[in-house]
Formats: sequence, structure tokens, C-alpha cells
Amino acid sequence: MYDNKLKGALPETIGKLHMLERVHLHANEFYGEIPFSIGNLSRLSELRLDENNFHGNIPSSLENCKSLLWLDLSSNSFNGTIPPNVIGLSSLSKSLNLSRNYLSGSLPWEVGNLKNLVELDVSKNNLSGDIPSSLGDCTILQRLNMDHNKFEGVLPETLYSLKGIEEIDLSYNNLSGHISKDLAKLSSLSKLNLSFNDLEGELPTGGVFGNFSGISISGNDKLCGGIPELELRECFRKHNLSFEAKLTISICCALVVLLLLYAVIYYFLRKSKRKALKSYERDPVMNISYGELLKATNGFSPNNMIGQGGFGSVYKGILGPHQTIVAVKVFNLVNREATKSFMTECEILRSVRYRNLVKIIDGCSGVDYQGNDFKALIYEFMPNGSLEDWLHSIPAKNSEEQQKSLNLSQRLNIVIDVASALDYLHNHNQLHIVHCDLKPSNILLDQNMTAHVSDFGLSRIIIEDSSINQTSSIGIKGTIGYAAPEYGMGSKVTTQGDVYSFGILLLEIFTGKRPTYAGFKDELNLNRFVKTALPERVMEVVDSRLVFREEEERATTSSSSSTLLQTRRGKVDELLISILKVGVMCSEISPRNRIQINDALNKLHEIRNLVLKDELV
Repeated sequence: MYDNKLKGALPETIGKLHMLERVHLHANEFYGEIPFSIGNLSRLSELRLDENNFHGNIPSSLENCKSLLWLDLSSNSFNGTIPPNVIGLSSLSKSLNLSRNYLSGSLPWEVGNLKNLVELDVSKNNLSGDIPSSLGDCTILQRLNMDHNKFEGVLPETLYSLKGIEEIDLSYNNLSGHISKDLAKLSSLSKLNLSFNDLEGELPTGGVFGNFSGISISGNDKLCGGIPELELRECFRKHNLSFEAKLTISICCALVVLLLLYAVIYYFLRKSKRKALKSYERDPVMNISYGELLKATNGFSPNNMIGQGGFGSVYKGILGPHQTIVAVKVFNLVNREATKSFMTECEILRSVRYRNLVKIIDGCSGVDYQGNDFKALIYEFMPNGSLEDWLHSIPAKNSEEQQKSLNLSQRLNIVIDVASALDYLHNHNQLHIVHCDLKPSNILLDQNMTAHVSDFGLSRIIIEDSSINQTSSIGIKGTIGYAAPEYGMGSKVTTQGDVYSFGILLLEIFTGKRPTYAGFKDELNLNRFVKTALPERVMEVVDSRLVFREEEERATTSSSSSTLLQTRRGKVDELLISILKVGVMCSEISPRNRIQINDALNKLHEIRNLVLKDELV
């Protein structure tokens, strides 16, 4: 009974349905407490009550359901402690999901009875105490999610006996101590999230710890070592030093202190003669709180909203005493993939810095005033909005606002800016990054109409000489119309996927037509639409708003106006043909037929040089 939006409380008489084997009441509007009589359903094998409004305690009578294989009570409002005899129900073998409730207390020792369980999820509760060592008896377990709780203590050694475990998420807890190298010996473990705990010491490098895309350890400032991609500090190793060596070190340290003291004195003497730079650009870590963002955006007012997407909304805000205008992207954490998008975007943007990429100022990860999780990213504000607005927005009726339009020079500069950003991500950054969602709404324009690529929530990091990708694990690799065709057939992410998206974007910029244009029927698409018109019918496919009035006026002032105008128009036609050919070559169906982004960028630079030489725009 899925998605029927049934309402009401479960009747006590449900316990009389002795022959009932499955109860599926997923995503309805049931409320109240679960009747104690439900324990009479001795033949029950599956009980799914997730995403409802049940509250109260989990009935201990469930221990009588000796045939239960699957129990899902997630996304409700259950409170109290977890009944030991329920979590120790040895018949459970498929899944036990108690996540997204208000359960408190410890995880009962009886969890070790789940010897045949495949998936255990108790995340996003208020559970506390040590992780019971009996968890190591769940030898069949493949997925373990205990994140966003208050578990403390060290990682139990028995955790290392979960030989079949594939995914472990213990993030956002209070775990401490060292990470044993035995965890690296779990050969099946492909995803491990230990971020935002208080772990310390040297991070292993073998097993899952050698897979940059599979390990997350952010927020553990006391960790060191690990693989180079994690960029942790080096571990300090103790050595037995001689008295002479210790004396030398002491003298050197004393000299360093004296030099530092001199530098501080010199700094304050010179301070009065220099103007302090107090802009946010010089202070990338601002420690912005939820309250500051609430105030900056006027309570996240709809009047401040400047954009909305699948993972959240973007607001214009004015921050701090310097009244800096910023863009605040607030993630909608009801969407379970939004948190992964937030983490991915943080990981990507902290490793890149380029003039044609959007600049991140800070991030906020905490709780709002109602105690709900809150995550946001703060970016440099782009006053000219998105490329989507300039290509497709139409002013409302009775509005004095004129329809936005880009001239030929602006469009050429924008595609060169975007190509430069992709060339940096693919070829010149320390990490090879694939954007995966290039489209007009993700291209932002600053006050000078310079383009900046934004929204890295779907991006992937490509490991050289490997098919392993760092991913946010968010379904489709892009947006319909812009995503490369091979992605729809299950192909792995490559830089050529971005090249395809760039080619489609270029053609859209110069034709004014979306790749999902309703006029494209049967096998016609944007690539074929342009390709079949080149070169003779180029002006038939070019955006009608590309009017060259300045050139015409300039030509008509000359004594040879007709000849000059005809010559100029001929050169402009050749210019457009050359630009559109680049878009066609980038958006070929087969990846092997596409050119590389650096080759496309070089061709576009050559075209712009000719434009400047002939003074066409």
C-alpha cells in the first residue's frame, strides 16, 4: 500500500490478523502509537511503517514476531530507548532501519544476535554511549549506518571481524582514539565515513584508506598521515636524541622565538603606516553561523531567493559589518542526497581556485533554531545572474524591464570562459575533476559579464590510471539534454562527458534553442540541427536576437556602405560557422569523435583573435 496517503491510527485489532505476513504502510499519514497487539502477528515477515507520524515507544511485543525478516520504522517520531529484545530478534536478516527518529540511550548489547542481518541503520537519532563490541558478531552485515548520533569511546576491535562489510558510516558522533590498521584489512569495505568525530593519530593507507573516493575523514583535526590526496599533516615521529642534539634544537627554538618576537614588534610599528585589508577575500574562513545567515537573508525571505534547484535554494544576502553581498545556497536536507551534494561541493571547491570558477567564501554546517540539521555554502555574489536568465528569460507582462540579450562578442567571451574553466578542471588542477552538470543555469556572470562555472554537487574526481571515481552517488550524471549519451548506457564518468555538455551549451548560446526544444522530433537534436545547416544556411539557425546594428550603422556612414556591409556580413558568417563547428565537434554522439576541451579552447581563441583583428565586434 505505497503512496496512497492513508491516515489515522493503527487499530488494536490488527493483532487479530494472525495470517498476515507483510505490512507495508510506507509514506502515509498514520499517527499515534503502534498497538501492542502487533506482537500477535507471529507469521509477519516484513513490517514497513517508515515515513509516517508514529510516535511513542517501539513496542517490545515485536519480540514475538519470530518470523520477521525486515523491519523499517525510519522517518517517524519514535522516542525512548530501543527495546533489547526487538533489536536482538535473530530472525531479522534483510534490514533493520530505525533511522531518523528521536531514540535515545545506548545501542543494546543484544544487537549481536543479528547474526544474519545484511543492513543495520540507526542513524540520525540521539543514541549515545559506547558502540557495543557484540556488533562484531553480525558477521553477515554489509551496510552499517550509525551517523548523526552521540556515540562515544573508541572504535571496538570486534568491528574488524565484519569480513563482509561494504559500507560503514559513523560520521557526526563523538568517537575518539586511534584507527587500527586492522580496519584496512576488511577487503570488502569500499565506503567508510568517519568524518566529524574526534579521532587522532596516524591514518592507515591500505585497503579502503588507499581509495580517495571511498574514505571520508573530514572534521578529525588530530589525524595525520594517510594517502597524499587527503592532504593531512605529516605525523610526528619520536626519536631518541642525544644531549647535544637536544641542546642544538633548544638553541634553534630560542632563536626562532626571538625572530618571531622581533617580527611582531616590527609589524605593530609599521601597522599605523598601512591600511588594513579587512575584506572577506582576505579572510576565507569566516565561521559564519546559522543566525548570521538568517539575518543576512532577512529570514531566508522568498523576496531574497535568486535561484532554486534539486538540492536547495539560493538567497541573496548581506553579511557582517562590511555589508558584503553574497549568495547563500541552503541545502534541502529532506532530500537525502543533499548532504552528499554538500560534502562533494566542499571537497571540490577547497581544492580548486580559478578565475572562471565560482568562488566559495565559507560554509555553515550545524542546526537551526528548531534543532534541525542545517547546511549552507556562501559564494561570491554574481550581479548579472545566470546565463539561463540571459538566454531564455522573458519579462513579465506590464513590466518595464526589457528582455535581456547578449551580443556576439559577449557570447564568444562566455564560451571561452567556460572552456577555460573546464580545461583547468580537466588538465591543470592537481585533481582531475569532471563537472557532470554543465548547463546555462550553472554559468554565473559577474559585473563584467565574465562567466564563472558553479554548482559542483554532482562533480567527480577522476583518479589517474584507474576507473575509480569520487562521486556523490547521485543518480543521473547530469541534466537531460546536456548529459552525455553514453551515461544513459551506464558508462563511467569521463572528461569527454563534460566536452559533450560544453558543445551543447555552445550551440544553445548561439542558436538560442534548448537541447530539449519541442521542435526536435524523431532523431533530430541540437547537434544535427546545426550540422545540417552548415555552412550555407548558418543564419537560419543563429539566434534571431544576434543583430549587428552597430556594424550596419558603421558601414552606412562610409561612401562604400553597401560593399563594406556586404564584406562585413560575409566575415561574420564565416565567424559563426567556425564557432558552431566547434560546438558540433564537441557534441558528437560517440566520445571518440569529440575533440578535447583544450583543442576546443585553442580554436575559440584563434577565432577571437581574428575577430579582434578584423574589428568585427
